[in-house]
Amino acid sequence: MKSGQTPGSAFQPGRHLQILDDPSHDPYQDREKLAEPSVCADCGAVFHEGRWQWAAVPAHAHKAHCTACRRIHDKFPAGYVSIEGSFAQAHKAELINLARHLESREKADHPLQRIMAIEEQDGHMMITTTDIHLARTIGEALHRAYKGELDYQYNKEEYLLRVRWKH
Repeated sequence: MKSGQTPGSAFQPGRHLQILDDPSHDPYQDREKLAEPSVCADCGAVFHEGRWQWAAVPAHAHKAHCTACRRIHDKFPAGYVSIEGSFAQAHKAELINLARHLESREKADHPLQRIMAIEEQDGHMMITTTDIHLARTIGEALHRAYKGELDYQYNKEEYLLRVRWKH
């Protein structure tokens, strides 16, 4: 049974999980509102109008560190995408390209959604992300494009999503 499923319910990979929209569970989420405008000293994203975005840096911007850069610095991912199976091994470059393409598309509008690393471990790939939404997006895209088995495990206390795709 898939994580979050009840007996007799159908697994719907595209179904939006409400808990994933609640940023208050993220331990890296700023508890106090940042001064506006602020600029991330690492990546150059600008905090303006209540969110991080790619924009020209105002001359009077305050220095800060965005959530994604803090996670990267601490090596503390919010999302893990495990890619397993013989199909995955045979199409490794294609699957990595798909993940990188999705990251580019998402990061263009959402600077906090980034891939931290893509590593091979014991015959499977592991993609770590700075955000749970990107991990879910990658898993759903793999399932849509290549079918296979898809499973989610969300840990609310740690704001952590583990996605496992096998084919």
